[in-house]
Amino acid sequence: MDEVYQRAAVSACLNSPRRMARAGRNAKEIIIPKIEVSGLGDYTRNVGYKTGSITYEFETKTFNYDRGIKLLADVMDVEEAGVLDCFVAAGSELQRTQVAPEADAFTFSEIAGHDGVVPVEEDFSSAEAEDVLASLRVTTNAMDEAEVTTASRILFITPTLKGVLDDFSLANPTRSNRVLERFSRVVEVPQTRFYSAITLNSGDADQFGYSKAAGAADINYMVVERSAVIKFDKHVASRVFSPDGLENLDSYMMKYRKYGIVELLDNKLAGVHVSCAPAA
Repeated sequence: MDEVYQRAAVSACLNSPRRMARAGRNAKEIIIPKIEVSGLGDYTRNVGYKTGSITYEFETKTFNYDRGIKLLADVMDVEEAGVLDCFVAAGSELQRTQVAPEADAFTFSEIAGHDGVVPVEEDFSSAEAEDVLASLRVTTNAMDEAEVTTASRILFITPTLKGVLDDFSLANPTRSNRVLERFSRVVEVPQTRFYSAITLNSGDADQFGYSKAAGAADINYMVVERSAVIKFDKHVASRVFSPDGLENLDSYMMKYRKYGIVELLDNKLAGVHVSCAPAA
């Protein structure tokens, strides 16, 4: 299942190494090291060094994603399909059609809605490639001036806008599109996963999965420097139970749960830029 998820999710490139965080005071928290140092001062031969300071503290972040599902399959359906075929197919389908899209949508909406991130409203519904390239150049200029590294700067963009840029490059081979070289990689994100805010449906009244939140905007593109993001799963569990373990049903049961976090580091907000369409 992990392999299926990695292929299907477009935000997996933002996954963080576990070594970057340590456990907090309770199981719902992690703490992230945060360091600042003073700049240089004059050295004088009589006095010597000026005195600065090192500030080393920890940011506390709370896990903000806890989702799961219990799936039932009647014994006869499983017998006719074969146990292995049934649950391998169901597990793959769950990952591809539910887990991966929701993980992407949650990741991008959390980044876009984070305190200190102010999405820029841009209407690209009838824009030319030059308009998109000009917007990207403004973004990269700002990040370059803020000394945000290009080595892990990722451009997430809708397939529609990426297609506009590709067609422009093909039709105008002598026109500059070198702004795209300011990114370490370009990742296409389907619009159905690319919203400024989403609602995680509770599962009550047969409302599952996620949906675009009221008043949310479609994201045109997002630029993220990878080290600015905290994104990892603390706990992922998937297990199949036989009918013998169920008291009231003659069914197999598959349980899936995912518990994790998507957050931004306070000192690295300059490494995030979001362009959104006007809200409907």
